[in-house]
Amino acid sequence: MKWGTWGAALAAAWLAAGVRGADEIRIGALFAVTGPAAALGAPEARTAEMLAEKLNAEGGVLGRKVRLIVKDTAGNPEKAVSFCKQLIEEERVLAILGPSTSGETLQIKKLCNDEKTLLLSCAAAETIVNPVARYVFKTPQKDSQAATHIFRSMAGRGIARVGVLVDNSGFGQAGKAQIEALAPTNGIAIAACETYDKAATDLTDILAKVKAQNVQAVINWSIVPAQAIVARNMRQIGMDVPLYQSHGFGSLKYVQQAGEAGEGILFPCGRILVAEQLPDDHPQKATLMAYKQAYESRCKEEAGSFGGYAHDAFALVIAAIKAANSTETDKVRDALENLKGFAGVSGVYSFSPTDHTGLGLDSLEMLTVRKGAFAIAPAAAKQP
Repeated sequence: MKWGTWGAALAAAWLAAGVRGADEIRIGALFAVTGPAAALGAPEARTAEMLAEKLNAEGGVLGRKVRLIVKDTAGNPEKAVSFCKQLIEEERVLAILGPSTSGETLQIKKLCNDEKTLLLSCAAAETIVNPVARYVFKTPQKDSQAATHIFRSMAGRGIARVGVLVDNSGFGQAGKAQIEALAPTNGIAIAACETYDKAATDLTDILAKVKAQNVQAVINWSIVPAQAIVARNMRQIGMDVPLYQSHGFGSLKYVQQAGEAGEGILFPCGRILVAEQLPDDHPQKATLMAYKQAYESRCKEEAGSFGGYAHDAFALVIAAIKAANSTETDKVRDALENLKGFAGVSGVYSFSPTDHTGLGLDSLEMLTVRKGAFAIAPAAAKQP
């Protein structure tokens, strides 16, 4: 084929692609659908797909259908980077939802910002949005907020000396930084702080070191599978003190994996896990119940925090498109940054140029495990 003919064919293909792109709004998603973080990414993918189907069945947004392009990163940062480039360069997406984990998100934060592609991460590490990057947002609550809730709960229970365990993931290390920074101002002494491999299957040796320091409670800040392992190992070595988990504990799968050792675990989390227990006039109740009923009817499993993060990421992008009345990236970005009072699954969002999480301390509740289910933890009176 001569250059002129080939060039004309290529130009026609480009033009056709451009027309197709104009007929749909492309949104990418990077979720750990498989692999060790599948408990996070699988419900995120199912949630985003459910919302996209519902939106399209109702006519889409601005008269256009949404094409959701999901990539399974398996929790691997290298895959996240590769898929992120594909979504930006080949699929020309308006926004990317996810990734599922903090380590993955931190690997693509600069790439998305440099390429002026909106990123709404479903991971929690505060370093995702601190420092603020113009095109990067996240939907889970901040590490500092979760740590503050834990310390306030401890104060009410007369706990002042703790042991801290964190895994070596991006999420674990970000949590460690917040715990160490906030403990002194909250009257908490850290008697021991241990880091372990995120793939560890036995933590009895580390817990024995912590136990020897006569701590009054343990804080574990990790992703799977350690959240259940810590609880089981504490019981095995007779460590009878309260176990606090991070806001990453928000799935009944972890409770099931911990078995009887999970009873009484305390952790700060969003309200999807206790939606039915909220008063009818709570500002999130309608959103929570609608999502919970739709997800559980479709997926035949309990709705949890992780799917909620994806729900909010998708819903926020659509709300910003509507507010901007445009799919131009900068107009959507500006609309998102100025969105106020948006009731989502994880809280009521109000973003600003200095806050790309958009959630306050009141977006969290202190929850506990009671008879294999989640319940709002009773407030403890401050000890004299």
